[in-house]
Amino acid sequence: MTAGALASPITLITDGACSGNGTADARGGWAAILVDRTGRELVLTGGEAPSTNNRMELMAALEGLAAAPAGADIELVTDSTYLANAISQGWLDGWQRRGWRTAAKQPVANRELWERMIRELRRHARVRTTLVRGHAGHDANERADRLAQQAALEDHGPPASLAPDPPTPAGDDLQLGFSFEN
Repeated sequence: MTAGALASPITLITDGACSGNGTADARGGWAAILVDRTGRELVLTGGEAPSTNNRMELMAALEGLAAAPAGADIELVTDSTYLANAISQGWLDGWQRRGWRTAAKQPVANRELWERMIRELRRHARVRTTLVRGHAGHDANERADRLAQQAALEDHGPPASLAPDPPTPAGDDLQLGFSFEN
């Protein structure tokens, strides 16, 4: 099913997982489950390595929001206080006002993802967060957790921001993708 087939309102259940969180060997996975008012469902998963749990929580929400049709009314169900509070408690607004610094004057982690989040939030009629306790028997959250854990085990390349530049052809005149003619 395509996301365009989903009818608003939409419940978006997300979760992120990361084995070896924050280390060079960390393997991250995320899952987003979109369910519309008729019960139709779209399941998305992915991951990256290296990664962190917070990145995976954000990626799950971002990919789910991106898959939802523009103008949708969305309930974002998450077990991430980081994600829920940033959206519902005004953290995003504060970070922007302070030049992408936290209240402790530190740079905001995952800024590129938060900037993308702002664009996704604006694309929808309304996004409200529902914070659930992780690993506490919320069936949909438990399912998203299992999918995210499974996605973390799959082979993923580095995130685009960490991927090496593609190799360039040999020769100084070709390094920039063009050559000079005499």
